[in-house]
Amino acid sequence: MIELVKANLDDISNMQKLVQDKVKEGIILKREDDEVATNIRSYVVAKDNNKIVGYGALHIHSTSLAEIRSLIIAKEYQGRGIGKRVVQFALQEALKIGVKKVLVLTYVADFFEQLSFKEIPKESIPEHKIWTDCIKCIHFPICNEKSLIYIVKE
Repeated sequence: MIELVKANLDDISNMQKLVQDKVKEGIILKREDDEVATNIRSYVVAKDNNKIVGYGALHIHSTSLAEIRSLIIAKEYQGRGIGKRVVQFALQEALKIGVKKVLVLTYVADFFEQLSFKEIPKESIPEHKIWTDCIKCIHFPICNEKSLIYIVKE
């Protein structure tokens, strides 16, 4: 049984191991241990018998906007609905804290569209996102990711 729980500091090294190949490919941004630790409350991990098999984060950008980022599911666990559960967990958190919109930048737009995210122009992404995160990407400034938004509440 896969359980979703909030991440803790002891999870960081296993989270980093899980994501390292996708970081090398430029699919997911590299985040140093200290950055993950600073934002540990943003992360939810999927565990199978205490083994981390996936995770994602709900990162707050402003009083009205958050972002789902660093979503990863171990290859052998993909196709079981775990990613969907992690995203839904994040969306429930967004609702609880009063976020109005949730952003995602992704190479798998169809996955998020199935969860009611709608594509938006990249030009509408907040500038601080670009200069805080995107600039660190190995693909910057030529980005093939799609930007999508989920409306939590009007």
